[in-house]
Amino acid sequence: MVKASEKKILVVDDEPDVRNFLTACIQDAGFMVDSAVDGQDALEKLEMEIPDLMTLDMVMPRKSGIELIRTLRKNEKWSKLPVIVITAHARNEFASEDIKSFNAFTSGLKPRRTIEKPVTPKVLINTICQILDVESETEAVTNEGLLSEQENLVKMIQGSDSKILKQIKNLLGTD
Repeated sequence: MVKASEKKILVVDDEPDVRNFLTACIQDAGFMVDSAVDGQDALEKLEMEIPDLMTLDMVMPRKSGIELIRTLRKNEKWSKLPVIVITAHARNEFASEDIKSFNAFTSGLKPRRTIEKPVTPKVLINTICQILDVESETEAVTNEGLLSEQENLVKMIQGSDSKILKQIKNLLGTD
């Protein structure tokens, strides 16, 4: 499985606090991160380097999220870039029209995701990992810890009755 540290995410949001929060969450999970303050800034960054995934706010000055999506999908080199729309306006009339437009415009393109603000780090990272088919650094540490615990359990009971030991190994999947 590919590691998070091998993937780059572009965070696009005009609100500095939100942009910084998303960036910190994504970096903590082991990904490389760049950020843009609006759709126009994102386009300029895309010209220099294409990330593996982009998180995108819908309501921004200069170039909105939906305008950026339209531009991306018209350009061959950006048309397949996975996008996660992150918005606080999913339920208001203006932005929900943008979300509908986004869904219609990206119909058939996978994956497409929408996350409503406020965003939890777990939902954000799980969504990114699922889309990119990667294991985050924090997930890898947790899995290593579980494996280690399994091995310790087996060692602790090795002196036990062989019938019980076999049942425990079966339960742990280490048979």
